[in-house]
Amino acid sequence: MDIKRNGSQPSSPGPADYFTGTVRLDQPFKGSEPARVAGAIVTFEPGARTAWHTHPLGQTLIVTAGLGWAQREGGPVEEIRPGDIVWFPSGEKHWHGATASTAMTHIAIAEAEGGKSVDWLEKVADDQYRAPESGG
Repeated sequence: MDIKRNGSQPSSPGPADYFTGTVRLDQPFKGSEPARVAGAIVTFEPGARTAWHTHPLGQTLIVTAGLGWAQREGGPVEEIRPGDIVWFPSGEKHWHGATASTAMTHIAIAEAEGGKSVDWLEKVADDQYRAPESGG
């Protein structure tokens, strides 16, 4: 058993190559071989989001606080709230982050294939980052 105590690891900023806005990564975790799972608690300040990306074996998000948006390529922007669990299948191009006015925190979990758990792509354009359209 390995217990990583809350506060025992320093917070780190989300790298500017992969995120827009202020993003904080906390409590990163990674299983020991032969496990392939890894993840972190990610907090997005208002307006912050990931770049477009994919995961070779998919990704699970568990929203813990705030209000966020997520979008898969070709789909609508979706609102995500505390308690929501979001699954992105293997290879699905997507992004996720806070809304324009509200911070959001989620636990992000993904498995690695061949040592790689994410493929980062282009940043989300400002015209792509917008509130979901109301379902009239």
